[in-house]
This record gives sequence, C-alpha cells and structure tokens, in this order.
Amino acid sequence: MGKSIQELINKALERKEERIRSHKFSPSSLGKCYRAQFYNRKDEPVSNPIEDRVLRVFKAGNLFHEFVQDLLIADNPEAQKEVLIETEDFKGYADLVLADEVIDLKSQHSKAFWYRKNMTWKELEPKLLCNILQVVFYASNLGKDRARLVFISKDDLMIQEYPIEVKKWQETLNQEIGILKVVWEAQTLPKAIPRAYPDKNGKFAECGYCSWRDSCFKLEGWGIPKK
Repeated sequence: MGKSIQELINKALERKEERIRSHKFSPSSLGKCYRAQFYNRKDEPVSNPIEDRVLRVFKAGNLFHEFVQDLLIADNPEAQKEVLIETEDFKGYADLVLADEVIDLKSQHSKAFWYRKNMTWKELEPKLLCNILQVVFYASNLGKDRARLVFISKDDLMIQEYPIEVKKWQETLNQEIGILKVVWEAQTLPKAIPRAYPDKNGKFAECGYCSWRDSCFKLEGWGIPKK
C-alpha cells in the first residue's frame, strides 16, 4: 500500500515551502516585530518551523484566494494578478491591480471573520495594521491612490471589504520603511518588540506565530515558552 492521502498532501506542501529567498524585506511583514523582519531578510535559520497543520491552513486559504481572484479578473478584464513589486529593499506581489486600485485578499476562518463584523473602523485599524501597510506599499509603488482589503470567510465565502486611503497611510509607511533601512544598513539586531495581532486585552500575540520565537526568547533570557 502506498502513502496515505494525508502524507501526500503534507509532502507536497512541504516542498512548496522550499523556495529561494530574495534577501529583501517582505511587504507582508510590515508592521510586525522589527527583529522578525530583520531575521526574515537575513534568512536566519528558524527555531520554530511552520507545522504541517499551518501549511494546510495556508493552502486552504490559497484555494479561496485564487477562486475570488479569478472571479474579479473575469469581471475586470484589465485587472492583473500577482503583480511583482520590487525595490532595492523590498520584494512582494500585489494580489490584484486594477486601473485605479490595488486589492489585497485575505482568507480567515469564520470565527475571526464574524468577530470583526461588529467592530468599528477605529477598533479595526490597529488589528489590521500589517494588512494596511502591505496594500498601501503596493498601491504607493504602483502610483495608485486607492486600495482595498478584502477578507474571505473560508467557511461560507462571505466577504468583508475595507477601502483604504493610500495618502492617509503614506507617512506611517514611510516611517516603517525608514526604520527598516536604518536597521539593515547598520546590521544591528533590533529589539524584540511584538507589534502585531493584538488580542482583546491589547496584548500582541505575534510571538506565538513567529518562526524565531524560541531562539529569540533564549537570546533575551526569557526562557522557552510553553506550547
């Protein structure tokens, strides 16, 4: 008897993760811990590799992502998908580029999706900072004044859309990029300060998802956190 289907899936996703690094900052990491962004560009060996389950979650999200992406392209013949945006320090791909707008697609499980439904934009902004900076980076580099975040519920294909004013966030983006450039040019390890994924109490949950969590905690003398 050959390998189980589960084994085949896990192996296929594992191979997909073995990609060539660009040795540049990733737009999708903007707004996160500066140390994590530094490690990512430096291709620092990870202490917490992505687990099989997380890879499967990512793949499921990609399937929904591609479905919605193709629908939007069919409805907007001038639209382009996965547009390469590369500068001296950054490299990434814009999900969808229209004539006057850049759209970034994000899939989520229904619990997170519906939790956000009744929140005001003021409440949402700090929780979506990473997503906002990413899509503003793409729009800014493409000379677009408009951007949009589109969230997809993976349970039922419900959609939430948030228009983003590029000019409003330009200064915040410039400050973020400026700090990263200084850090990289100095080749000085930044402080470990989580800045992403605030929970309901305002505590940042970023460390729990970090690929360098254990090595970072060990370096800081914080001890390895329990799983």
